[in-house]
Amino acid sequence: MLSFSWVQNAAAQLNVTVTTGMIADLTENIGGENVKVTALMGSGVDPHLYKATQGDLRRLTQADLVLYNGLHLEGKMQEIFDKLARKKPVFAISDRIAETRLLRHGAVHDPHIWFDVQLWIEAGKRITEILAEQDPEHAKAYQQRAQNYLNKLAELDSWVQQQIQQIPQQKRILITAHDAFGYFGKAYGLNVMGLQGISTAAEFGLQDIKQLKDVIVANHINAVFVESSVSPRFIESLVKGVAAEGHQLHIGGELYSDAMGLADTPEGTYIGMVRHNVSTIVSALIHSTLKDQQTAQGNP
Repeated sequence: MLSFSWVQNAAAQLNVTVTTGMIADLTENIGGENVKVTALMGSGVDPHLYKATQGDLRRLTQADLVLYNGLHLEGKMQEIFDKLARKKPVFAISDRIAETRLLRHGAVHDPHIWFDVQLWIEAGKRITEILAEQDPEHAKAYQQRAQNYLNKLAELDSWVQQQIQQIPQQKRILITAHDAFGYFGKAYGLNVMGLQGISTAAEFGLQDIKQLKDVIVANHINAVFVESSVSPRFIESLVKGVAAEGHQLHIGGELYSDAMGLADTPEGTYIGMVRHNVSTIVSALIHSTLKDQQTAQGNP
């Protein structure tokens, strides 16, 4: 297949269409002025359930390059990617991550690789390779930008490690709406549980709720979290159910899971999203620890 530089002039931008905001942010930081990035899914959009619109199909058709997460994150769009790949460069940015570094749930892999910053660095390296292959005239620029940005991600990874260490070991239990934070838990030492499975399309029943209630009570957990791209009603129901049994539980905050925040906000960038999530988790779980200490001392 012809690379971009053979079919466009050197001053043109590579027209890249991507699925999620996280991939758009990574591609823009590496591609800089040499790319024009269009993301199909905006803030608050659930990629597990997303169906391509006619406008999306037009953007995908007109793109010079298409990037998607893979690992069945965009499950309802895979057939579209497979067909497009016969006509133009289409890549899953997770396709070079070693099998041993991927989490598996039954027969499928967990697609939420961006929650381990080290894995997201690997995705960045893959995007750099792809951009350089498709637009070799700007390969050096892509590589230089990638080095600068991936260094920032390495610093972010160290910061996350330091922040999580503030949470007492017995309180490092993260409960959210769906099981999106598995890579986060593995990388940074938290026990992660979700009301739903790794896809929001997964069903859950009374047994799942009972299991979470038992964990919450047994471990004196006082905080659970809602997600920006998932309805809060299931977690809210869990909080009410636990409270009805005499255990105090509150929502510790909103986390960004399958989508970033609004554009032009700190949470609208990958680094800002990670910082928000970590700060929210640490604050709520440390506060939970202090509440336990006050209760043990007889203070309200």
